Amino acid sequence: MLSRLFAPKVKVSAHCDLPCGVYDPAQARIEAESVKAVQEKMAANDDPHFQARATVIKEQRAELAKHHVSVLWSDYFKAPHFEKYPELHQLVNDTLKALSAAKASTDPATGQKALDYIAQIDKIFWETKKA
Repeated sequence: MLSRLFAPKVKVSAHCDLPCGVYDPAQARIEAESVKAVQEKMAANDDPHFQARATVIKEQRAELAKHHVSVLWSDYFKAPHFEKYPELHQLVNDTLKALSAAKASTDPATGQKALDYIAQIDKIFWETKKA
């Protein structure tokens, strides 16, 4: 009797955690842009207190960017996407590695490399939204 009382009344399905519209690579891009901007500011300021604070912010933003890319990979992209874009697994891996490198570096070139990878993910993402 209790099992009938608590049994689901409506079954729903979606190819991602929620109906589409909640995922967007822009979140990762914004965080990666912050990483690069902090790296540029670090190059222009040699105050040790500024450097320490900037390092913390840069590393936090890089982790957030990695999180957003990982969520796209694990929650948004599904088997049909990986079939159509077989390079997607490697692209996500390269992006995460680039964000790790930017997290550990003060060189804005590493931030730009991460942004370039995110732009490639963005392109694929929006192509999948058209389908």
